[in-house]
Amino acid sequence: MPTINETGEFSAPAGRAVTGIFITDLDGTLLRSDRTFAEPVLSCLRRLGELGIARVIATGRSLFSFNTVAAAGLPVDFVIFSTGAGVADYPHGKILRSVSLENDDVRRASEALRALKLDFMVQRPIPDSHVFGYVVSNSSNPDFERRIALYSRFAFAWDGDIERFGPATQLVAIVPPHRAQEALTSVRRTLASLTVIQTTSPLDGQSTWIEIFPTGVSKSSTAEWLASKLGVSRHRALSVGNDFNDVDLLEWARTRFVVANAPPELTRRFPVVASNNDNGVAEAIALWLGQMV
Repeated sequence: MPTINETGEFSAPAGRAVTGIFITDLDGTLLRSDRTFAEPVLSCLRRLGELGIARVIATGRSLFSFNTVAAAGLPVDFVIFSTGAGVADYPHGKILRSVSLENDDVRRASEALRALKLDFMVQRPIPDSHVFGYVVSNSSNPDFERRIALYSRFAFAWDGDIERFGPATQLVAIVPPHRAQEALTSVRRTLASLTVIQTTSPLDGQSTWIEIFPTGVSKSSTAEWLASKLGVSRHRALSVGNDFNDVDLLEWARTRFVVANAPPELTRRFPVVASNNDNGVAEAIALWLGQMV
């Protein structure tokens, strides 16, 4: 499968060109609800490797968080992480590309979130994007509080000193369900020049995470960059997802599926395979390979 040579260029083993690219979301798609990988899915990933198809995971997790669930010997070649802000080869973890918000954008975004009275985090630049400062604006927000507890070793109350904090990978506002649509609309209107992505909370499955990135950051933009480096057209691509932050990736790939546990808005819009707990990714790969024969 593709490797990185001494000059930082992508290369394939002698005599083997990259014949396609497979990109899947992680939580709720490739990963089962018990945070394990199904053997039928792993078997399909190994088969893709034998066929010279690059295997990519595209996740909203930081690289640190991804590594907490990645099983030994996971048969993938690249990880697009932080919703496209970074990409690394796997399993070596060499970061191939990363972007960040500069101070002025961090200031503008944080001021907007404070004005909207939203609870939010500001995450350090890659590779330390699992480290974050947080700002509390509400007396109760269980999902926000749970994320702080999970990352207690890496989280700190942020005083708003942007010059001392410096650039950031992203800002994440965590919003309870009853405020989600109003908050999302307001953030997108106020920060129209930045990328604002909606994600369903991977913690409680109900709250909305509003993620703010530099202009142009998305899973699909990084997928396009990676595919170009590998010499593969998106017409030879398969993407599989389950949530709103996968929409642009699903639209990018010529062949796309959502798993059955995706929100109704997505299952009505894209072709559907079985759920993440019922080998949906394996089904998607089998259908795709059948179309390619």
